[in-house]
Amino acid sequence: MSHRVTLLLGGNKGDMCSALRRAVELLEQRVGEVVATSRIYRSQAWGFHATEQFLNQAVVLHTNLEPEPLLDATQAIECELGRDRRAEAEQKAACGERYCSRTMDIDIMFYDSEVISTPRLQVPHPLMQERAFALEPLCELMEEFRHPTLGLTLRELNENLKQR
Repeated sequence: MSHRVTLLLGGNKGDMCSALRRAVELLEQRVGEVVATSRIYRSQAWGFHATEQFLNQAVVLHTNLEPEPLLDATQAIECELGRDRRAEAEQKAACGERYCSRTMDIDIMFYDSEVISTPRLQVPHPLMQERAFALEPLCELMEEFRHPTLGLTLRELNENLKQR
């Protein structure tokens, strides 16, 4: 059975334009058919201090993978593109920050309209409504999509965030 999945790709270390292109290629090869990609958005770091800007891109794809295998596949792609979660954990512990710079982050924003809550995975992404860097690219692709728990469209969530 095919599932419609929305991902948010991003990072701020290294050649991010190339990394985003490669991530989309790997998603197509290993996860499923990429049906839409947003343009690339630039933003400042969210939740921590960094000098390098982040680049983010939303991707919609169709996959036969169930949620946890999808997470495994996206994390393997992150790793292949240089993400080192152990080094990040050490860096965050050393500086006391919750987040840090990274080469590639792939977040599962939506899995159809399902609500998933496991120790490893929360879908819809629990903080998307607080993050313009997520809502902007998502709105480009699917602004009328209704958030399954908040009940608002992505456009409405984005407008609410802008009014704060």
